[in-house]
Amino acid sequence: MGEFVIKMPDVGEGVAEAELVEWHVKPGDPVREDMVLAAVMTDKATVEIPSPVTGTVLWLGAEVGDTVAVKAPLVRIEIAGEGETAAPAVDNKLAAKAEEQPAVKVEAPAPVAKPTQPVKVEAKAPIANGHATGERLEKALASPAVRLRAKESGVDLRQVAGTGAAGRITHDDLDQFIARGAQPAPAPAGLQRKTAVDEIKVTGLRRRIAEKMSLSTSRIPHITYVEEVDMTALEDLRTTMNRDRKPDQPKLTILPYLMRALVRTIADQPAVNAIFDDGPGIIHRHHAVHIGIATQTPAGLTVPVVRHAEARGIWDCATELNRLAEAARTGTATRDELTGSTITISSLGALGGIVTTPVINHPEVAIVGVNKLAIRPVWDGTQFVPRKIMNLSSSFDHRVIDGWDAAVFVQRLKTLLETPALIFVEA
Repeated sequence: MGEFVIKMPDVGEGVAEAELVEWHVKPGDPVREDMVLAAVMTDKATVEIPSPVTGTVLWLGAEVGDTVAVKAPLVRIEIAGEGETAAPAVDNKLAAKAEEQPAVKVEAPAPVAKPTQPVKVEAKAPIANGHATGERLEKALASPAVRLRAKESGVDLRQVAGTGAAGRITHDDLDQFIARGAQPAPAPAGLQRKTAVDEIKVTGLRRRIAEKMSLSTSRIPHITYVEEVDMTALEDLRTTMNRDRKPDQPKLTILPYLMRALVRTIADQPAVNAIFDDGPGIIHRHHAVHIGIATQTPAGLTVPVVRHAEARGIWDCATELNRLAEAARTGTATRDELTGSTITISSLGALGGIVTTPVINHPEVAIVGVNKLAIRPVWDGTQFVPRKIMNLSSSFDHRVIDGWDAAVFVQRLKTLLETPALIFVEA
């Protein structure tokens, strides 16, 4: 018997380390060639690490959440025959994806060379039966090894509840599902006291989101301005345009109109379309309008960017918006599609509530938050009439944008949305 040492592979040019976000094995587990051992997240993407050999796991070189340097020992496997040391091959497509995604520097502890048990990581949103809350996933999250076992067992992975990072289905999840005879776990009868406490380690994209939000709130003094907007006329226009749209045109939501209104407003208020480099104290005021759209995905919050909105019409904005949202949700968005925004829109749709306090996407200086649209009684001077009302909650960097300028910006946006014909008038 020999020992085979697997080292952290080089997953992309310039990547010197990766964060371990998930173990698929533990000491004592048998593994076979090409079975996925772990998942790591570089500064740019998540990559699965397969085993190049068949054998038994002897030792794991890091814990979930640790940062492991390239070429550092990661796994030791007992094999038949002579042992050796190697770094496993990484799928070229995954490596290419790692070079495309946006980089966020992460400080983390050094690797710990000791056996460890897998750490259960809770998903961003509750996931059950292969579905995220309020949204059906096109494909269940699972490693190739789990998919192969499920296929051989005749199990539809969309029916299996995942307990791994971002709802990923593990071997244990599949084992428990098969052991139950593909039936949902029985619920306990009666009411019971619950005393368990789950310890959830913040790793991967969730940790990067936390760091980004901490950076924004610690370095940017926010001012949030909330205004009520009468969307009745715009909603009537939107209904008409959707009814008369061509077969190849997408269905319009409020966002394309808001994007075009932003372009028109920025022409009068260019200070909000800027990046503040607060190190040297330089404001980069952009002429191009690159609008980031905060998008919730199964893995967490991402911000795909509609570039050059100033050169796009309503239908073009809607088409590009749909394309980018789908790429973000499926994890296929490129680095360029996820970076470079100059101003951001944050919308929670029907869950938008009455008021929000959106956090600015650092280093931008403004973000526009879309709240829920509702029918409310409005006094027209003689009587109350039903109107479709929506609040805009907009936050600004108070170091760069004064309260008066923020109010002027939002009031101009309100005028355009309440009189949507102005959006289409040439400046």
